[in-house]
Amino acid sequence: MQIKELKAEGLSKTFAITVPKEDLDTKLEAKIKEMQPQVSLKGFRPGKVPVAHIRKMFGQSIMKDVVEETVNETTQQAINDNKIRPAGQPKVDLRANGEDVTKGNADLEYQLTVESIPEFEPVDPATLKFTRLTHEADVKELEEEVAKLGEGQKSYKKKAKTAKAKKGDAVLIDFVGTVDGEAFDGGAMEGHQLVIGSGTFIPGFEDQLVGVKAGDELDVKVTFPEPYQAADLAGKDAIFATKVIEVQGEQDAVIDDEFAQKFGLADLEALKAAVKDQYGSQLEIQSRMKLKRAILDELDKKHKFDLPPNMVEAEFSNIWSQVQSEKEAGQLDEDDAKKTDKQLEKDYRKIAERRVRLGLVLAEMGQKQEIQISNEELQQAMIAEARQYPGQEQQVIEFYQKNPQAIAQLRAPIYEEKVVDLIIEKAKVTDKKVTKDVLFEEDEMI
Repeated sequence: MQIKELKAEGLSKTFAITVPKEDLDTKLEAKIKEMQPQVSLKGFRPGKVPVAHIRKMFGQSIMKDVVEETVNETTQQAINDNKIRPAGQPKVDLRANGEDVTKGNADLEYQLTVESIPEFEPVDPATLKFTRLTHEADVKELEEEVAKLGEGQKSYKKKAKTAKAKKGDAVLIDFVGTVDGEAFDGGAMEGHQLVIGSGTFIPGFEDQLVGVKAGDELDVKVTFPEPYQAADLAGKDAIFATKVIEVQGEQDAVIDDEFAQKFGLADLEALKAAVKDQYGSQLEIQSRMKLKRAILDELDKKHKFDLPPNMVEAEFSNIWSQVQSEKEAGQLDEDDAKKTDKQLEKDYRKIAERRVRLGLVLAEMGQKQEIQISNEELQQAMIAEARQYPGQEQQVIEFYQKNPQAIAQLRAPIYEEKVVDLIIEKAKVTDKKVTKDVLFEEDEMI
């Protein structure tokens, strides 16, 4: 075997690798002898098929496996001999005719291109300083949090017959919808409660109910949106013959022991205690998120080194695909929606570079500190993921067990959090009390 370096550009190296056909033939012979005891062919006793016959019948097919194994072995040897830490999957470019190689008529020749992880010394966590923003909820805040629960538990009470419906009221209605004079599936309902302004009906329907009162009958004229879930109705005009049974006014929930019992708690005091614990956890999570962002920003500033182009391109491709999907769906945030594709690409490429840089820094810091992820931690993460798919838990777990790449995706965030924990432990962290607004203030994306 011959390994020859062809070129080196930045973090990328290309090698020419040649494996003589005689070496491949020796490997083929050994593989055939290894499998001979298991071969069973008509006309021969099991395990007694001659090597020459196996070679004649299956030689080229077996050689394909030999070539694949040889490429893997020689690739790894080239990486090891040159002390390369690969950044991603090496690129293999076969130079010899594949059929000639598998027939034993040509040497195996290929070019191997490998991007390496850059050499750099990560910052010592003990030299870093951070301010951790904290907030302790007061009585008023906790009362507001309890009140929010009430907002989700509003009820509606029948108004006087002469009361006219306004936005925020509910109307109890019967209706029958027609298109071109013909009723359609799902277009009729009796005793349906509709909150005016909820946006749950076809656009324009709710607006036409403002001002109605009990006993009113009216035709509500609307146009189905384009597209629409029922394709045969998309874009068509419809008339809903509607009768108003009653108008109902919104009633705020009464926050008392009975209200608390709807949440499975004994009384109002138990509800307040639960809200305090939950809200306190939210504050702690937000505090950590802000601190983690500050840590990542500092690590990004402290480290400047060349990045593996293919890693950056892969990261950018993932981000850009998501951006394009959001753009097509009209879901880009306000600032991004004002930018050209060229400006968006520039901004998100910077984000891709930052993510790759931080990923390498965190990996290097974790390696130096010998951070490990236990099987138990992975198992817990797998179970947590499976619980998000009720009824399919076993299938989800089996998917992870059979897919090393999926397991790696579970491992990555656990590893990152453990490195962040390490930095918090070793760095000088000073707590600073701030208002709720400051703690939840949105950080600028970079």
